[in-house]
Amino acid sequence: MPHTIDTAAQGPDAVTGEGWVELGSSAQLRELLGEPWPIVIEKVHDRLSDQDRDIVARSPFCLLATSDSHGNCDVSPRGDTPGFTYVIDSGTLALPDRPGNRRGDSFHNILDNPHAGLLYLIPGSKEVLRVNGRARILTDAPFFDAMTLKGQRPALALVLEIDEIYLHCPASLRRSGVWDPESWQAG
Repeated sequence: MPHTIDTAAQGPDAVTGEGWVELGSSAQLRELLGEPWPIVIEKVHDRLSDQDRDIVARSPFCLLATSDSHGNCDVSPRGDTPGFTYVIDSGTLALPDRPGNRRGDSFHNILDNPHAGLLYLIPGSKEVLRVNGRARILTDAPFFDAMTLKGQRPALALVLEIDEIYLHCPASLRRSGVWDPESWQAG
C-alpha cells in the first residue's frame, strides 16, 4: 500500500532545479561535515542506561520512523501519559497501540522491513533520546496488562529490540524555539 509520491516517476525535473548542486558521495559528505567528535561516537550504546530509562519514563511523546521494503518512509507520532513505553528489559521496548486513524502505515512497513527508529521528547526539556532497532508487532503478551490505560488493553504493541541508543544533540530544539511559547505562531 504505497503512501508516498514517487517523484522519480514524475521525471528528472520533479526533484531538481536549475543551479542545484547535488552531493554525490559519502566521501564528499565527510569532507563537508568533517569527522564527528569522538564523544559523539562513544555515547552510542545498545542497552538502556539509567538516564535512558529516566527519559523514557518521563516522556509522553515519541516519533516512530519506519520504511517499507522499497524505502518509502513514514514517521508517526506516538504518545500517551508519561511512561507509556513499557521497558521489557535493558535491550527491549514496547509501545502500546492506541486508537487512531487506522491507517497502520508503520505496522505495514514493519511487516515489510523490521528496521525502525524512535525519537523521545519531553516537553520543555532539551533531552532527545534516539533509539534504533528491529521491530515486530505483537497481538498479545503478558506485559499487555501493564499497558492497559483507562480500562483499554492494547490490541497491538510494537516491540523494538535495541541496536543503538543515545542522547541526541539538542541544538535543533534550541534553534527552533519549539519549547518557547513566544516563538509559536497563532494557529
